[in-house]
Amino acid sequence: MVPFRQFLLKIHSRCNLACDYCYMYEGADQSWRDRPRRMDRPTVRRTARRIAEHAAEQGLDEVSVVLHGGEPLLVGPAHLDALLAELARIADAGPRVRFSLQTNGLRLLDQPALLDVLHRHRVGVAVSLDGARADHDRHRRLPSGAGSWERTAAAVRLLGSDRHRELFAGLLCVVDLAADPVATYEALLEFAPPRLDLLLPHATWQEPPTGVRRPVPCAVPSGADPAPYGEWLIAAFDRWYDAPYRETGVRLFEELSVLLLGGRAASEAVGLAPVDLVVVEADGTIEQADSLKVAYDGAARTGLDVWRHGFTEAAAHPAFRARQRGLAGLGPVCAACPLVRVCGGGLYAHRWAGDGFAHPSVYCADMDRLIRHIAGRLRAGVAELAGAGQRR
Repeated sequence: MVPFRQFLLKIHSRCNLACDYCYMYEGADQSWRDRPRRMDRPTVRRTARRIAEHAAEQGLDEVSVVLHGGEPLLVGPAHLDALLAELARIADAGPRVRFSLQTNGLRLLDQPALLDVLHRHRVGVAVSLDGARADHDRHRRLPSGAGSWERTAAAVRLLGSDRHRELFAGLLCVVDLAADPVATYEALLEFAPPRLDLLLPHATWQEPPTGVRRPVPCAVPSGADPAPYGEWLIAAFDRWYDAPYRETGVRLFEELSVLLLGGRAASEAVGLAPVDLVVVEADGTIEQADSLKVAYDGAARTGLDVWRHGFTEAAAHPAFRARQRGLAGLGPVCAACPLVRVCGGGLYAHRWAGDGFAHPSVYCADMDRLIRHIAGRLRAGVAELAGAGQRR
């Protein structure tokens, strides 16, 4: 059994945007409709107690608590302050507690008191921003249908100001084939983010990503297979890698580079490290990663909750154990692939093909293309350094 170290809390189950690619509201699982709008204090208190128990039982010296939604800042400053105070008590059991929050940023403009709360509890804040105005507004719209870029950009500038910069954890951007990859990267760079997450749209073999038609799970891809998302990411990688200095971190590129060089990456999306993340819904239900909601109704469900079950019991649940088996948990195509220790089979949700998850990711050809490209760039860089050393 692998203990949980990351606890993602769905503190508000509704949102103030209507993004057309949202896995939560547009995906196969619609369980959000039956959940309370926000996580109440008794549920937060019980969750904090369960996390503290798990940390003590497993001898953990640090845990990460991620506040998520819906839109988590819809809880308002008073409730956010109260729930963070409850969660801070986890530290009484011994572990350090790191807080982070993922948001669309709009409430930071509407309720600036939220920033005082975030400072008080030292919460790192990551904001979703999909590049340039037109690209962002194509998908991330207000309920009225108007684009949200202008307000999101203003929130990010506020977060990146001298007064609040210490809160700014980075930007999250969903890859869109209709957007230019270099222009997208440079549009994000204008906000001087400490880190970027370039995210593949959640998709499965049954519901393939936009611009791709792959009716059946692929075998090991060949160089001739179409890989539009891989090519998009390669263009962004080259722009990032060829910069004369480190402009920002890009999580996917850094993790793949570390894995290619023989290191270990703590990621759900790449590598073979066992998953150590658990989700607590607004009603206290314990679930797997919510990206699974794109697969089928109930895909993330475990039947557990914080009222009757501890996290050590949850970690032993077959649903979590299936995602902690590393190489042994992959299907035959992935297990035989020479890139498996880097790719790791891809994000678990992206492997769904209607009959289970023992398939390559629907982005298999894309990741194959990207990984081989990065490997080539790294080899060339190492050879250049070696040659320079020999010339001295």
